[in-house]
Amino acid sequence: MKLLYNTSTDAAFNLALEEYALTRMEDDILMLWRNANAVIIGKNQNAMEEIDVDFLREHDIQLIRRQSGGGAVFHDLGNINYTLIQQMGADDFSNYAKFTKPVCDFLATLGLLAEYQGRNDILLDGMKISGNAQAAKNGRFMHHGTLLYNVDFGALAGVLRPRDVKISSKGVKSVRSRVTNIASHLKSPMDTEAFVQQLYDFFLNHMEAAEPYALTESDVAGVRQLVADKYGTWEWNFGGSPAYNFERVVKFPFGIVELRMTVQGGVIREAHIHGDFFGMQDVAGLEDILKGVRHDREAVRRALADVPLDSIISGMTVEDLAGMV
Repeated sequence: MKLLYNTSTDAAFNLALEEYALTRMEDDILMLWRNANAVIIGKNQNAMEEIDVDFLREHDIQLIRRQSGGGAVFHDLGNINYTLIQQMGADDFSNYAKFTKPVCDFLATLGLLAEYQGRNDILLDGMKISGNAQAAKNGRFMHHGTLLYNVDFGALAGVLRPRDVKISSKGVKSVRSRVTNIASHLKSPMDTEAFVQQLYDFFLNHMEAAEPYALTESDVAGVRQLVADKYGTWEWNFGGSPAYNFERVVKFPFGIVELRMTVQGGVIREAHIHGDFFGMQDVAGLEDILKGVRHDREAVRRALADVPLDSIISGMTVEDLAGMV
């Protein structure tokens, strides 16, 4: 088994590396890695429903869709990720107990009694310290999980809090759990880097035939291509959301504006605008302009750049309407 400590903290690169290892590498591989501030959503989730887009933009937080299912999670440098990829055995998929045991065994060496519970979690003193997910492709199997070591829970609460907006979709919603940081349960302080190194050493000494591995230039080139083609694109991260209905109502000084949209493939298919506002031109023309535009603030700004919006909704600016999406 190849043991890799991936030092990249770019979420798009790291999620692309997982797919690269799953689909293009032949060896079994165990990776440790961390992301700078990022929200990672499950492959079946609606990005717009799970996150506060305004908070995301204001705090320069990436959003990346992963290839496995499950819920949305916030990553920062206080969160350690582990990924095991191997040929799939008959009892591997959905066998979370099997693949979380090595992590629990490691935590036991630090005097912590952690245990696998529920659908896919590791708990410590009844609180969640790890969420796990799995994926399989062409006979290869991937199990990956988080380890909440010293995470900023304030940022987590902010970014995963829905906006004042109603969205109805067939996507999978995240389930919020009581969480805790591993660091707060240790008898002696340990910084995050030291914890990662101890975890690496444990895997190296306890996983069968484990040997250190470093990415080759060919590996890095392949991963970067996946970022360019998939993980770094709006089409995958936002456009990959299931179809949903979007509704937002805002009270402006010039009146109440209600925006209702049907979105499919991340693109506005239907738009309807109502309210007690005034305007010289019929709002139907504005609704038609929005059709076919990405459900994305910048895309809406571009679509409305030359539209005399004030003549349709008196007092409204492009920024006002773009802010509603």
